[in-house]
Amino acid sequence: MPNKADCFFLGYIGRTFGYRGELVVTLDVDDPTRYADLKSVFVEVKGSLVPYFITEIRMRDRDAVWRFEGLEADEAARLVGCELYLPLSALPPLTGNRFYFHEVTGFTVEDKAAGEIGTVTRIYDNGPQPILSIDHGGKEIMVPLIDAFLLGVDRENRRLKIAAPEGLIDFYLA
Repeated sequence: MPNKADCFFLGYIGRTFGYRGELVVTLDVDDPTRYADLKSVFVEVKGSLVPYFITEIRMRDRDAVWRFEGLEADEAARLVGCELYLPLSALPPLTGNRFYFHEVTGFTVEDKAAGEIGTVTRIYDNGPQPILSIDHGGKEIMVPLIDAFLLGVDRENRRLKIAAPEGLIDFYLA
């Protein structure tokens, strides 16, 4: 069985649908239609990722109605609220300045004005925009991760090139 570190969060089961064991699934992805032909998914049940085979998917706007193989209505109700995961290998590769947040952890960050400033430790994604967290010798530097500040992604050399707002890096290092 895979663990969550080897997977990405796809969405969650919101509620049951009808009386045949179907479930309404909310997909937390940019393009839900990309997942309209899934054959299986991992459902987190009591802390473990359990594989389920999908027999039917009916896409709606930002959610879908799914039916799992062999799942009856009473069993389906027990999955409401569970999170859904897919292996990282199921993600399509990104190019250019587009990247998955997990992909750049450990990358060296180079600022246009300040030069090399540290290593990406994580990306906070719970506010209005993602925040890049950079370790600079034990100090955390936080830079908004918006297109205007991102100059380039060098996957081969594991480097992010940014142009932080004037004074932002100095603020953290003072």
